[in-house]
Amino acid sequence: MKFADAIDDALAQAMADDPKIVILGEDVQALRRNLLVRFGEERVRNAPISEGAFVGAAVAAAMAGLRPVVEVMLIDFVTVALDAIVNHAAKVEAFSGWRVPLVVRSACGGGYGDAGQHEQSLWGWLAHIPGLTVLVPSNPADAGGLMTAALAASGPVIYLEHKLLSEPWLEAMGSGGRSTVSFDVPAAGARGKVPARWQPLPIGQAALLREGRDIGLVSVGVGVHRCLAAAWTLQDQGFSAAVLDLRTVSPLDRDALGRLTAATGRILVVDEDYRGFGLSGEIAAVLLEQGIACKYGRVCTEQTIPYSRALEDEVLPGTARILRESLRLLG
Repeated sequence: MKFADAIDDALAQAMADDPKIVILGEDVQALRRNLLVRFGEERVRNAPISEGAFVGAAVAAAMAGLRPVVEVMLIDFVTVALDAIVNHAAKVEAFSGWRVPLVVRSACGGGYGDAGQHEQSLWGWLAHIPGLTVLVPSNPADAGGLMTAALAASGPVIYLEHKLLSEPWLEAMGSGGRSTVSFDVPAAGARGKVPARWQPLPIGQAALLREGRDIGLVSVGVGVHRCLAAAWTLQDQGFSAAVLDLRTVSPLDRDALGRLTAATGRILVVDEDYRGFGLSGEIAAVLLEQGIACKYGRVCTEQTIPYSRALEDEVLPGTARILRESLRLLG
């Protein structure tokens, strides 16, 4: 199944089982046509282009007993709705015990020339907020399993899908005169085997996709596939690289990080979010707190993402940058 189809298939299964699940957002009746036909416009509802308004409405709907899946088209635009997410959804349970079972679904990531107002990831920034769960799948099986888990969660979940893995997003990004632009799409992430019936994946449990003894490569989303590609190249050069897919940014699988670091002695975090004050720094702190000595490196988005594709490729954490930093850590 394709990546985006897996998410919608998991949604369809959950919506059939639970009439309280509703979808709300910009153009969702067009984007989720199959769900609209099956479940009707009362449960798949278009919203005006006002993220602050419809995310706020979704928070209230969740408090009133529904399970909204609210779609913010691009994670960059979540900034317009931060009051509803950060000051309300994330804090209500801590203040009152009143739960907010809300999923915020949004597209993230770059690599196609839309610059820093449309290509950010922001998962580390959002994971900084207590009360928010942040999920970033890297393949169709995880995409459906994590969506199923998100729909069963008792509190607010940020669910991020990387645009380079999603066929509808690739079609949109290739339109409007962009037919000559090529995208570095990881085939193993865009399409793959899925279960016959979706079961929730455990939130906060990473997946070791490749074992290795010399260095551990850690990432989420598209970065996982960049790490796997780098690991094969490193193998050709005589090095054994492990690859860990975190799958969940918050909560972090601290035990898996500790085991991998203890086994390899070298860790490289590949993070398409910004370098400063983000996921890569948090992982370094987690390892230090566990008292694990290691050589540590990170390959992240260093600055505002430029519009130029050539410059963009230098800023984002591609396979070439991962290889350079891996070889530096390996000496």
